[in-house]
Amino acid sequence: MPSLKEFRNRIDSVKSTQKITKAKQMVAAAKLRKAQEAAEAARPYAQRIAAVVANLSASMADNPGAPKLLVGSGKDDVQLLIVATADRGLCGAFNTNIVRKAREEIVRLERDGKTVKILCVGRKGYDQLKTLYKDRIIDVVSFREVRQITSHEASEIAERARAMFEGGEVDIVKLIYSEFRNVISQVPTVQTLLPAAASIDPEAKGPDLKGAAYEYEPNEEEILAALLPRNLTSQVFNALLQNVAGEQGASMTAMDNATRNAGDMINRLTLEYNRKRQANITKELIEIISGAEAL
Repeated sequence: MPSLKEFRNRIDSVKSTQKITKAKQMVAAAKLRKAQEAAEAARPYAQRIAAVVANLSASMADNPGAPKLLVGSGKDDVQLLIVATADRGLCGAFNTNIVRKAREEIVRLERDGKTVKILCVGRKGYDQLKTLYKDRIIDVVSFREVRQITSHEASEIAERARAMFEGGEVDIVKLIYSEFRNVISQVPTVQTLLPAAASIDPEAKGPDLKGAAYEYEPNEEEILAALLPRNLTSQVFNALLQNVAGEQGASMTAMDNATRNAGDMINRLTLEYNRKRQANITKELIEIISGAEAL
């Protein structure tokens, strides 16, 4: 059994860890509010611009002059998966759940004979995927030094995906991220980005126009040529903000659990320490009494 000094050292060590987890929890809680506000503010814009694209695509889907970003090449042999995770840990199973979703998608596509390319956004995704899929990873994008995600970071990812798509390097571009619903619920999601027509849910109901009809100027082709790249950037930006909010929510929850577990461990070690100390005192008293009786 450990000595009293070893018990004291372990209790002090756990208390130091508890202070760190508590501080991390408070930092995550402060960052969560700002991240959640940013994610909720970006979501309506992404939804609206996607609705406009869906409205325009209805009349352009069968048009021979439809933009490639809208209808694609008609093939799905080579697919690019943009796996967006965090750059840091200490956020529970947040990164692991996204990577698990990515692995499921990779296995499904390769089982169907598709070629998969992976663009990792976030170091944690790369660290977990490189063991099995290092030969499929084309690059890693890290935002570790970026204090706040902006549309600039999203546009860099979107432009790279668009260049690969328009250049014929890939036929389909998908984004895997964690959809933020609330503090304790982040759902790994696979979203098709390109071609844009493939991301439109045919069963989804568009906005109620109340009998109104939209007329576009100058024409659908020119509007889509300008709108599709912006929609791509908007969807990537929205996903990155969802990820940031989800990461902070998961981190706050994980650190809260860690703090509680540290408290339980401190109580258990303190109880064992007191028992050990009481046993030592009892032993010393018995020795004193036995010595006195021997005299």
